[in-house]
Amino acid sequence: MAQLNVDETVEEMLKAAKIVLKSRWPLAKEYATNEFKQITDTIVYIQTEVNHGRMTQETAKSHLDGQKNTTKMVLLTLEGLDLLVAEAAINAALNAVRGMVNKALGVDVL
Repeated sequence: MAQLNVDETVEEMLKAAKIVLKSRWPLAKEYATNEFKQITDTIVYIQTEVNHGRMTQETAKSHLDGQKNTTKMVLLTLEGLDLLVAEAAINAALNAVRGMVNKALGVDVL
């Protein structure tokens, strides 16, 4: 399986989230960058664990869901950002990298 390119993955996620966050982007950019890096690091960890047979697809999804929830909580600390917008930004970011992530992992987690 191919190794996930962390920088490329984060960049694609940021592009997608920027569209959703629109006028809030200047405020959210730094937070989103840090959080999407965390999500990508989690995906790389999951990839290692799946490849070594130490994590099932179900566990991988749960692990990633935990990181997504953390990201949502961080984004919600931004003034003027509500739950629906935070979730939409995260979903857009993950949808943008769904194919490359699932291919790299060899299992569908997104």
